[in-house]
Amino acid sequence: MRTTTGWKITDGTTDLKRVPLERRDLRAGDIAVRVDYCGVCHSDLHAVHAMPDTVPGHEFIATVTELGSAATRFTIGDRVAVGTVVDSCGTCRNCLAGEEIYCTNGWSPTYGGPDRVDGRPQQGGYSREYVINEKYALPLPEGLDPAKAAPLMCAGITVWSPLRKANVGPGSRVAVAGLGGLGHLAVKFAAALGAEVTVLSRTPDKEKDARALGATGFVLTTDEEQVKQAYGSFDLIIDTIAATHDLDPEILMLDLDGELSLLGVSWEISVNNLLLLIGRKRLSSSATGGLPATAEMLAFAAEHGIEPDVEILPSARVKEALDRLEANDVRYRFVLDLADLG
Repeated sequence: MRTTTGWKITDGTTDLKRVPLERRDLRAGDIAVRVDYCGVCHSDLHAVHAMPDTVPGHEFIATVTELGSAATRFTIGDRVAVGTVVDSCGTCRNCLAGEEIYCTNGWSPTYGGPDRVDGRPQQGGYSREYVINEKYALPLPEGLDPAKAAPLMCAGITVWSPLRKANVGPGSRVAVAGLGGLGHLAVKFAAALGAEVTVLSRTPDKEKDARALGATGFVLTTDEEQVKQAYGSFDLIIDTIAATHDLDPEILMLDLDGELSLLGVSWEISVNNLLLLIGRKRLSSSATGGLPATAEMLAFAAEHGIEPDVEILPSARVKEALDRLEANDVRYRFVLDLADLG
């Protein structure tokens, strides 16, 4: 086994401990990478409370340091981007369609699940080294800042997938509910695709940010009159709110054949089916995305200069990042610099 260092959940709090970690020896198709920057995702907070003895982190930018005997996609020194999926069966209908996140035989997450080969728990990217099958690492395109790009591998692809599935482009009317880690990227991508973008938020001071990110409209959702004026206005609403909330106003804001895509993890939420029936509206959701879609997203981001708005912290300040994320005190994503792990 190989050894490295990382930040592990040990007692169900955000006070992660710096600990030595074991990584597997390289298999033939593996690469070893030095993790340079790792995004802090809201799902990492869920892990803090539900996954003891786990190293979080599933969106990171890294540098290739070693190649397995059959690894040919990269050379030592290449920059790579790693997301939420690090293995899948590769043979089911979804894997063959490039939708590894929906592998019918069980995919391996970057952390928190078992290695498909030896069953050992996967430990994530809040660490200095990671070992991964080369298929599941993507080249980082030229033009993307490695220090900022990490959240594209979770937040970015999570919002990109429903935008592309809905064929968003010029003439599309898109609303984004919640202007956080996912929402600010949804605004950037939708605007770059040519859509007319509106932000739905209960926070008045987010309007300035929304317009700076590319939105042309803003609806203050605590203002009943503004909400009513927006009824029937949108073809697609990307809902990124990670808390239980009333969906009725959003459904009413959809036009005929409009779609509400729920991306925020709120566990349980009620839906008024009658409101969907009236207007032939659709309710959908999406996980992150498969490798082809993620590569497409990275290329589009590089071409259009789209990067997450991030605050970069040394990894030793991981508790601060998690605590502030829990308090919603970040605009709009934390990234950990792992250089202080040596």
